[in-house]
Amino acid sequence: MKPLRILIAGQIYSDGNGQGGFTLRLAENLVKQGHQVKMLMPSDRPKSYSVTINGVQVEKVAAIHMSMVHPAVYVTPWPAPRVKSILQKFAPDIVHIQDHYFLCMAVAQEARKRHIPLVGTNHFLPENLLPFLIRSPLLRNLTARVLWKIMLSVFNQTDSTTTPSYAAADILRNQDIHFPVQAISNGVDTKRFAFDPKVDRQGIRRKYGLATDKNIFLYVGRLDGEKRVDILIQAVSELPQTNFQLVIVGNGLQAQALRRQARHLEVEERVIFLGYVSAVDLPALYMSADIFVMPSSAELQSIATLEAMSCGKPALVANARALPELVEHGVNGYLFEADNAADAAYWMNKFLESPEDWAEMGQAGMLRSQPHSLNNTILAYEECYRMVIEKRAEVQTQPVFKALKIFDTYRPEKITKS
Repeated sequence: MKPLRILIAGQIYSDGNGQGGFTLRLAENLVKQGHQVKMLMPSDRPKSYSVTINGVQVEKVAAIHMSMVHPAVYVTPWPAPRVKSILQKFAPDIVHIQDHYFLCMAVAQEARKRHIPLVGTNHFLPENLLPFLIRSPLLRNLTARVLWKIMLSVFNQTDSTTTPSYAAADILRNQDIHFPVQAISNGVDTKRFAFDPKVDRQGIRRKYGLATDKNIFLYVGRLDGEKRVDILIQAVSELPQTNFQLVIVGNGLQAQALRRQARHLEVEERVIFLGYVSAVDLPALYMSADIFVMPSSAELQSIATLEAMSCGKPALVANARALPELVEHGVNGYLFEADNAADAAYWMNKFLESPEDWAEMGQAGMLRSQPHSLNNTILAYEECYRMVIEKRAEVQTQPVFKALKIFDTYRPEKITKS
């Protein structure tokens, strides 16, 4: 098939969070498939500049660093002129936005003016921010409605909306989104994150100063409030057993607060903070652990959980949002009640009491991760792009999916613990 000219836009283009990592993998793998890809993102400088990274033409649009909000936040206050120039010169076959903020808002508006097919992927959830910024539940609810209206004002301009899980699709369907939503996994590199019996588990543990004679629960992700890592640390303090370590990988705004919590609860010897771990070591670190844990109650998918599953690790995750789509209770791990440290402690203890089940659970997790392979994700987006382009060509003035049902109506059954 003819290669496409694809313009992708989003706030983040790195492995710093789920959205950024997905965008990075999508762009680079589309290039490997022979497509020409241009990425638009906020600049880390006051001026615009261009750079090519692994075949992707990255256009960084002049931005202001909002360090008082978050060290990784850059805002493009006047992106329209630069966006107009880039779309005019690049002339994309399709545009793919990753969020609804200033840059993507300008990209969506310009794409519509030029009648360029437009796809949007939603990674947004107000719950990721509001509970930790606004104390009043009433004010949180009102703010969430406003934030959804802003998001929908951009995404209701798209010809197709995607999101990484069925749970995430249901969230959008409950909002006033105008078109059907397609669930396409963010994808995991099942070749890189794969069980390898040759990995020197003890060697990796020694490299990072971890116990070689204890069971290890591993968390990988940002250390920000919505990830609820505090629940895990509280659970550690309530466990009767001590022959284990909770290893926490990642950085974030809550890093120091979590360290203080561990000291206050007197569990410093059982809670190990590794900070940043290189991408090269990450697969081996997953395999050096025994159980993966994800306590967040606001996950629209969770790439880290998929990576751990692909490496053959059983998982303990919060029974919330999209996580039950990945972990079936009692099959490839356990679910605990979200935001409930006592319940997390109960199931951590359950794991520690039944090590004979870990290998079978890990194998089940590997099988469940295979449909989420990055190759499947890239193929799904190529198909999505071509379908949108075809339909837009057929009916220039009508919404692409007005009469086309592309959302898979499958719903995972509600999982109950026994």
